[in-house]
Amino acid sequence: MTTQVSISQPVTAPPARRRKHSGVLQWLCIAILAGWAVVAIIGPWITPHHPDDFIADDAYASAARSIFGTDYLGRDIFSRLIEGARVTLGMSLAATLLAHAIGISLGLLAATRGGVIDMLLGRLAELVLSLPKIIVGLVIIAAMGPSFTVLVTLTGVVYSAAVFRIARSLAADVAVMDYVRVARARGESTAWIVFREILPNILRPLAADFALRLSFAMLFISSLSFLGLGVQPPDADWGALVRENISALSQGKLTPIYPAAAIASVTIALNLLVDQWSSEAAR
Repeated sequence: MTTQVSISQPVTAPPARRRKHSGVLQWLCIAILAGWAVVAIIGPWITPHHPDDFIADDAYASAARSIFGTDYLGRDIFSRLIEGARVTLGMSLAATLLAHAIGISLGLLAATRGGVIDMLLGRLAELVLSLPKIIVGLVIIAAMGPSFTVLVTLTGVVYSAAVFRIARSLAADVAVMDYVRVARARGESTAWIVFREILPNILRPLAADFALRLSFAMLFISSLSFLGLGVQPPDADWGALVRENISALSQGKLTPIYPAAAIASVTIALNLLVDQWSSEAAR
């Protein structure tokens, strides 16, 4: 007598339902990012108070005086949160653009020229990647002083090495394709091959890397500000707002949670959006 054993198959959501949930999540991430972008652009016109005005005599006053209450000096935390969006997103975007401009340019140069140039640029990128970013940031800012220019340049240079490796790898794979060899055989210039044959075919992965690099740059700048070497008073980004009001937690106040949640919302939305793009590309 034999016994038949049935093995139940795992229950998975239908493909249509998975695509629907994926689409909802993607649009939610886009809405979060677009909302913060709008806030950063029109922030000076929608803040209920000037970010530096004192609206209460007490630190961490109740939310009855403003939406999120006041900070450790009695300033409106909601207004400073909106102002911090402009500073944080603006600096992060500028640093990411700089990192991609440097990394992609050098990556394309290394992939198309090869030889000694490729080797030297590769070793330089490995050197930059081997250095601890926060320690490098602390040393450079301590030597040059904190400013918007220093922060943006430092962040862009630090993350350009990772962009270089990605751009060089992608460009090297495309450079050996048949259509690139045909273009070389036709006598096309290096600039024509780079901008007409190679670069258009690596834009999609570079766009995904741009979104990830933007979240990394934001966390890096916010970390420096949290350590006191980023944006200086009276200006404040989200990292500085967390540092300034961290003592509110001991009093049961949520003041530093608001800027921390803002950082988390942007970085998580960016990472989820890249995951959605990657899954769609894989399909």
